Amino acid sequence: MDIYHLRDALLRSATVAGLLLATCPAWTQEAVHTDVGDIDQAGVTKVFPTKRPYSPYAGRNFPTRPLFGDTHLHTALSLDAAAFGARIGPRDAYKFAKGEEVTASSGQPAKLSRPLDFLVVADHSDQMGFFSDLIAGKPEILESAQGRVWYDMLKSGKGGAAAVDIIKSFSQGTFPKELVYAPGTPAYRSVWEGIIAAAEEANDPGHFTAFIGYEWTSLAKGNNLHRNVIFRDGGAKAGQVEPYTTQPPIGSNNPRDLWKWLQNYEDKTGGDVLAIAHNGNLSNGTMFPIIESFTGKEIDREYAEQRARWEVLYETTQMKGDGESHPYLSPNDEFANFEKWDKGNLDLSAKKTPDMLEFEYTRSALKNGLKLEAKLGVNPYKFGLVGSTDSHTGLSTADDDNFFGKVSTSEPSAERWSHPFIANPKLGLKIMGWETTASGYAAVWAQENTRASIFDAMKRRETYATTGPRMVVRFFGGFDFEEADAKTRSPAIAGYTKGVPMGGDLTQAPAGKVPTFLVAALKDPIGANLDRYQIIKGWLDAAGDVHEQVYDVAWSGDRKPGADGKLPPVGNTVDVPNATWTNTIGAPELITVWKDPNFDPAQRAFYYGRVIEIPTPRWTAYDAKYFGIKMTPDVPMTTQERAYTSPIWYTPAG
Repeated sequence: MDIYHLRDALLRSATVAGLLLATCPAWTQEAVHTDVGDIDQAGVTKVFPTKRPYSPYAGRNFPTRPLFGDTHLHTALSLDAAAFGARIGPRDAYKFAKGEEVTASSGQPAKLSRPLDFLVVADHSDQMGFFSDLIAGKPEILESAQGRVWYDMLKSGKGGAAAVDIIKSFSQGTFPKELVYAPGTPAYRSVWEGIIAAAEEANDPGHFTAFIGYEWTSLAKGNNLHRNVIFRDGGAKAGQVEPYTTQPPIGSNNPRDLWKWLQNYEDKTGGDVLAIAHNGNLSNGTMFPIIESFTGKEIDREYAEQRARWEVLYETTQMKGDGESHPYLSPNDEFANFEKWDKGNLDLSAKKTPDMLEFEYTRSALKNGLKLEAKLGVNPYKFGLVGSTDSHTGLSTADDDNFFGKVSTSEPSAERWSHPFIANPKLGLKIMGWETTASGYAAVWAQENTRASIFDAMKRRETYATTGPRMVVRFFGGFDFEEADAKTRSPAIAGYTKGVPMGGDLTQAPAGKVPTFLVAALKDPIGANLDRYQIIKGWLDAAGDVHEQVYDVAWSGDRKPGADGKLPPVGNTVDVPNATWTNTIGAPELITVWKDPNFDPAQRAFYYGRVIEIPTPRWTAYDAKYFGIKMTPDVPMTTQERAYTSPIWYTPAG
């Protein structure tokens, strides 16, 4: 609790004089001499209010609404995005995020239902801007024999073959040296300056925030270890450096080297920067290691400290699958089987095996973080949660009824569901177009819509992930919440004054008290009603084993848990052929106070909230209706959208 929240607590709960009397009775029995005269209880009481202001909002200094945005969007400046047809650059990407209508790369008009509050254009660091310059016929590229070949292919109607050849040559390390766009080259510098300029132009403090950023695209043996790098700063500082790449000798695919680069940036500029990892589900067991894949050794304290320092958030849901948990890891969680991509690594060059899953998913990483903290003294996986799109179209679309796909070749069409997204016939692996997920957005509890305020909220992990809907979710933890705190239109007043918000910490429980959580959720104003609010707990027992439990804490209707403790399903109003549903089930809001019934004050633990909507049509249902097509029975037509809050951690003293 900071000094401002402490001040509010004092004003709301009692007079300052009364508190002084309770804690320091000697002060109130006789006057205390100061250089401005004597101070006693009677004098103090006169100058402090005896109760809180009539207006409960007077003096309020905490975030009052979440800001929704995307921390992971690619434009035509990313090599793969452009190769797959993206022609939208950063400027149009920002316009679209601000709510303007643009023409998608496929020629279709596109517009969001509502503007976003912030956006990070995070184009790939390696070969940034090459393909767009090739399309434009930049003279420096045409001077290269291979550059001329690729350009002629593009202009003669063989663009697809050229794109495949370019991607293959880059991935296999045969890309012509004279065409490499890398830090230190004039071409790369020009692209980076253009990205900065677009962000500076789009940034409108108080109304819309355009962050400067990029994606460090580490792919070690086909295993995804990508991180999005986000600057708190403007161009004056971010422009002093160029993105860190993955290709040696000037780059590296080892996260430890990225963390060094981040430190060097802050040392050089006095600025602030962070990194957000994503898609552990495509890392084949390397995203959240106990045994480091680059060394084959157990991770050490330095690794734990650096990761905890730089990676305060994790992107837990996006278009390449949801990463909260997995049925293999959470067999008793009926909501764990959601939008899973679990067949192999990022390029399907290696099959997935069950032993890899523990080191890929959010919940298991949080559990192993407790174990590592007990051993190393530092928790490397103490991260908050966000969602983002990872769209490669320049369009941040995460709504199922407005889904423009992962890449421009999968923008709305009658065939996109049936076209393989990626396949490896040799291994018998295939991910179909219909398996792409319309997800997600990052929700941030920031006080202002500015770079500084949003970034600072990210650093303190006061964030949550949503698969698309803009539901409002609160999650507070403490030891003193009461039922009355949930019977108010302003639960955040009690939340901030009596506890900590999502992303915060609880330490040594007072004698006789257990962690108590004040939770609240409001439906998206133009979305579906809510099914339930759950709290997921993970803990480390005395034997060093980790456990998890899912608790239903608030739900719609008059349902009651069965003998197995499970809450019955909320029902389903989806009309699949017409891609519609009704809000005749579910609830527009959920709020309650919940106490941990199985708390052990000696055990490390974490808690996070999961809010589930009632069933709604999936994007495949909207496509089937719009294009008048019939999909195969294996294609899901409904979904239950959700939100995941950042955890609150409990740590025993000592």
